[in-house]
Amino acid sequence: MAAEKVALVTAGGSGMGAGAARRLAADGFRVAILSSSGKGEALAAELGGLGVTGSNKSNDDLKRLVDGALAKWGRIDVLVNSAGHGPRAPITEITDEQWHTGLDTYLLNVIRPTRLVTPVMAAQKGGAIINISTAWAFEPSAMFPTSAVFRAGLAAFTKIFTDTHAAENIRMNNVLPGWIDSLPQTDARRDSVPLQRYGKVEEIAATIAFLASDGAAYITGQNIRVDGGLTRSV
Repeated sequence: MAAEKVALVTAGGSGMGAGAARRLAADGFRVAILSSSGKGEALAAELGGLGVTGSNKSNDDLKRLVDGALAKWGRIDVLVNSAGHGPRAPITEITDEQWHTGLDTYLLNVIRPTRLVTPVMAAQKGGAIINISTAWAFEPSAMFPTSAVFRAGLAAFTKIFTDTHAAENIRMNNVLPGWIDSLPQTDARRDSVPLQRYGKVEEIAATIAFLASDGAAYITGQNIRVDGGLTRSV
């Protein structure tokens, strides 16, 4: 791994985003982290990277992240898009405002930074964008209505992006986590998983690190399930 490769992580102050930032730093990437809580700045300092306190709902904050990384390191090789939590309610009780919040949280959180880094990656003749999605994107659950709806849209966006930019050697893939140990744990949720356990943040981070690596250079446009067998497809 070349030490000067650069990865951006949005919503990276805690949970799977933070796990991804830690793993990529361990793999030799310089990391720049955006977080609304300030935890991203603290983690970036710990990892010797760049931290920006701001929101992935703000084009201005995302531009500060991108511009800061370019000023510091001159390139961007990887973008990892994480997300917070959107509204949850019975499907017909979700208000227009809540649907718009879900759109911001689960789809535009990818589209906004992708618009910013794509020209950079095109000029470099390569890059990888990895989006943390959900295991329920294709087998939606009433537990997570806004997440399931908009992350199904994310899968469509990913296919179109791949059709448009794969020839420039820019790859985009989605990681679909199931029940992960950054979430509250219950026996019922654990027992619903064929592997009979919650996944680990580190396991999601390892998948992201692989997709960011040269070993995944021929993988793009995919939705990769990391859920202990909870959802399965042929």
